[in-house]
Amino acid sequence: MSTPTLVAVAHGSRDPRALPAVAALLDEVRGLRPGLPVRLGHVELDEPLLTDTLDDLPAGGDAILVPLLFGRGHHVKHDLPRAAAAAAPRVRVRVAAPLGPHPLLAEALHDRLAEAGWRPGPRTSRTAGVVLAAAGSRDPESTAGTRRLAALLGERLGGVPVVPAYASAASPTVPEAVRELAARGRTRIAVASCFTAPGLFATRSAAAAPWIAAAPLGPHPALARLVLHRYDEALTRRAAAPAPRAYAPA
Repeated sequence: MSTPTLVAVAHGSRDPRALPAVAALLDEVRGLRPGLPVRLGHVELDEPLLTDTLDDLPAGGDAILVPLLFGRGHHVKHDLPRAAAAAAPRVRVRVAAPLGPHPLLAEALHDRLAEAGWRPGPRTSRTAGVVLAAAGSRDPESTAGTRRLAALLGERLGGVPVVPAYASAASPTVPEAVRELAARGRTRIAVASCFTAPGLFATRSAAAAPWIAAAPLGPHPALARLVLHRYDEALTRRAAAPAPRAYAPA
């Protein structure tokens, strides 16, 4: 049997920096797994769109959609399964889990904070706090995942408080989370950017940082490893219980 194509699914953005950042991440993925077919599709705004990517796959092939998204929100639960179902039976498609929450994601977030100027130590432990900025979703499963990721990041930061916040659709907002930490006596407040690439939400979130703001995750090696981990999870489930020639969720 041929190796299923890894189709990375990005949201898409009008920011011209977004597509190069996602492309660089997929180059990292290819470098970690030479020979694995890796393609890109977008939910909206950028080309190629996911539907076009699936249409271009060879008939009778297999694909695993790996969302470059961090929670089980509307896109993961509805848009991706619809695209997978539309591609069947011409192509066998499965949908992997979103990237978050996972310790590898916390590793990438920690490194981006360090690059922005975060330094551990007694003073940081006493005075600093972090706002974990995510896109946001009305789905409670998605927000629960962001809270778990905030806890994982807090553990990596040695117990520094990390408050999850959202750029849309959920609360608290990033400015509200900043105020919450300030009310708790935290005088140096950083923003960790839980976004794959630059875009409107990442830019707005960074602008609310009173101290330092981490860059989006982009081609971080831990994020590339996580993309492959989600692919392998879906592949293992498929091997354990072969799916029919139609969409079956991973």
